[in-house]
Amino acid sequence: MPLRNVETRGLVLYSQNYKEKDKLVKIFTESFGKRMFFVKNFGKSRFASSLQNFTASNLLATINDDGFSFIDDVSETATYKHIASDLFVNAHASYIISLADSAIADNQYDAALYGFLIRSLELLDKDFDKEIITNIFELQILSRFGISLNFTECAFCHTTMGPFDFSYKFSGCLCKKHFDEDLRRSHLDPNVIYLCHLFQEISLEQLEKISVKPEMKQKIRQFLDGIYDEYVGIHLKSKKFLDGMSGWAEIMK
Repeated sequence: MPLRNVETRGLVLYSQNYKEKDKLVKIFTESFGKRMFFVKNFGKSRFASSLQNFTASNLLATINDDGFSFIDDVSETATYKHIASDLFVNAHASYIISLADSAIADNQYDAALYGFLIRSLELLDKDFDKEIITNIFELQILSRFGISLNFTECAFCHTTMGPFDFSYKFSGCLCKKHFDEDLRRSHLDPNVIYLCHLFQEISLEQLEKISVKPEMKQKIRQFLDGIYDEYVGIHLKSKKFLDGMSGWAEIMK
């Protein structure tokens, strides 16, 4: 049975054309997970401006577990103007949204992930460091993919005294005494492990400012790309686009 006249906060993930004039709008709702909403004659709909990408609103809706859901009213719409206007911030936000979309099944309730995603977008919109916010999101959402990595101790002796390196063979860190257990260990800068642990544990609600040098950001980026390739195995168009932008900043200066 459909749930009628329910209220929930929701973030537009994306929309797509459906038939000639209608649209399907995928919304991550706080109370009912990700749902696909049918909007008839979208161009003339009074909800159209509130259902653009990077908008969050209060929804009054009819929720169906099978088939499309329907929007009855929209209010208190928040837009992320900086994200919408800055191509580079937009690309990071799009990737974060794609990760959230991939991390849980449709119709699956996950208010914590919804809140985490909203907070990440709010920080991006306030011009917090886009690479760092993205790294924090990538690391903290790994658990939704069934991945748990311990960056605080050696996989063999469990010492918490670094420096550490990372071993894909043992899916964990190695201390100096056990580097030889994996001759193909990552040979990481120890600060990459330290920062990944920090990003894994930090609360975005308490985040004020983190300053990381560009060279270290690049090392973290390469490490996390390896983690996602090895353990998650998803290939998102938004990530490919983001990777392709790496040389744009210099060109556009």
